[in-house]
Amino acid sequence: MTKLKPPSETEWIRQIKAGQAEALQFLYEKHFPSISHFILANNGTSDEAKDVYQESVIIFYEKLQDPDFVLHCQIKTFLYSIARRLWLKQLGQKQRFLGNIQDHEAFLPFEEELSEIDEKEARFLKMEACMQKLGEPCRTILQDFYLHKASMQAIRDKMGYTDTDNAKTQKYKCLQRLKKLFFQEYVKP
Repeated sequence: MTKLKPPSETEWIRQIKAGQAEALQFLYEKHFPSISHFILANNGTSDEAKDVYQESVIIFYEKLQDPDFVLHCQIKTFLYSIARRLWLKQLGQKQRFLGNIQDHEAFLPFEEELSEIDEKEARFLKMEACMQKLGEPCRTILQDFYLHKASMQAIRDKMGYTDTDNAKTQKYKCLQRLKKLFFQEYVKP
């Protein structure tokens, strides 16, 4: 297990932005205990703590990719704040909220930023539902191209098209069907 100790949080953030695996591993090791403690103390399980922490790290990483984002607190405080909000949201959805939250760390009440995250998550869930309704072969073509970054040649070979132009045409038609489904289902006047 690598024990990377960056010289400062600024350098650590630079390494995380660059996608350095050691920096991300250190992030997981360093701040997970406090978040796990919070979740376990507030009606959660070890697996739920891992899931919430994973989601918090992803949100943090995505925020760092935004060139306009400036972190105005310690990484630990930011992660704890995200995890706290995610956990309280889960407790509310599962109706396990006890009303008395035991905080063990300082946190930021930044509802506005996380409401944006909630909106994005809702859109992703809607898009996922549309992908399920889309059916095959469109679902596979779009997932291969957009999620798995497969080339059109690879899709052509996998789907048995005669040439890449046919695969491109099919991908275009599938994308149009997905857009139509999404706007019919979820973007109503």
